[in-house]
Amino acid sequence: MTNRPLSPALTPIRRAAGLLAGLTLGVALLAGCSSEGASTDCGLDACTVTFDRGVDASANILGVEAKLVGAQGDQVTVEVAGEQVTLTVGQQATEVGGLAVTLDSVTQEQVKIRVAKNAES
Repeated sequence: MTNRPLSPALTPIRRAAGLLAGLTLGVALLAGCSSEGASTDCGLDACTVTFDRGVDASANILGVEAKLVGAQGDQVTVEVAGEQVTLTVGQQATEVGGLAVTLDSVTQEQVKIRVAKNAES
């Protein structure tokens, strides 16, 4: 039987490589959203999308596209996963394409919605 000495230098290199691979995967998951005329803040199961008013605003989040269609007063119409819904601030979440969509806030400059994966999905 041959005893081979373990190289202690490989262990930290392997750990660093594993850490780098994990960080890369995490960034790839969270970077899976893009937007135009909007900003996104995404986690694993939900995203907050802040649309700029007065522009053609949209965002790709959680595998679907969300668009601001229009806003009047405290009511906003958005299109999520190809389906239009009208939301009001304080209203319970509306299901759209297996996602729960809520309107967080409406100002003269911005509209903020939250899109989350449904727990039942």
